[in-house]
Amino acid sequence: MKYIWQIKNWHDFKYDVAAVLKPLGELRLMQGKLLGRVAELNIGLDVDAQASILVEETIRTAQIEGQQFNREAVRSSVALKLGLPAGVGVPDGHIDGLVDVLLDAVRFYDKPLTQARLNGWHASLFPTGYSGLRKIRVGRMRGNEPMQIVSGLLGKEKIHYEALPRERLDEEMRFFF
Repeated sequence: MKYIWQIKNWHDFKYDVAAVLKPLGELRLMQGKLLGRVAELNIGLDVDAQASILVEETIRTAQIEGQQFNREAVRSSVALKLGLPAGVGVPDGHIDGLVDVLLDAVRFYDKPLTQARLNGWHASLFPTGYSGLRKIRVGRMRGNEPMQIVSGLLGKEKIHYEALPRERLDEEMRFFF
């Protein structure tokens, strides 16, 4: 299996405009109708509605990585970050870190994505400096060892993805930014 970075000119992403134009147009029309109805009803997204959306986004994002977060703990973290009364959930640094990253991405979507910002997100996502039992380089670029996404029991690990080699990383990051 080839990883995306192993494909020639992988960052020169191409797509069929004709194939996506109609569905995007339909989606934009539905979005406009919805926003029009919301405006007619004079309904705005208050902080409680924002909190509910952020709770769902946090839980669903964690599920992508196979993590199951306690909903009450997520609600508590979100409430504290938005200045709402704390919930009944037990604080969890991993949840707090993910909520911080999501809030930063949403609140500052118009700010440039920089190496420092990515490093901050990384540090937020791994507050202990470990991923499972493995010590990782938090908030900075990796060393010379391969970067892999791995699951499974010790000795029976499954590699889901391996990132490009370290010697290509600086050049690719410059291109990315």
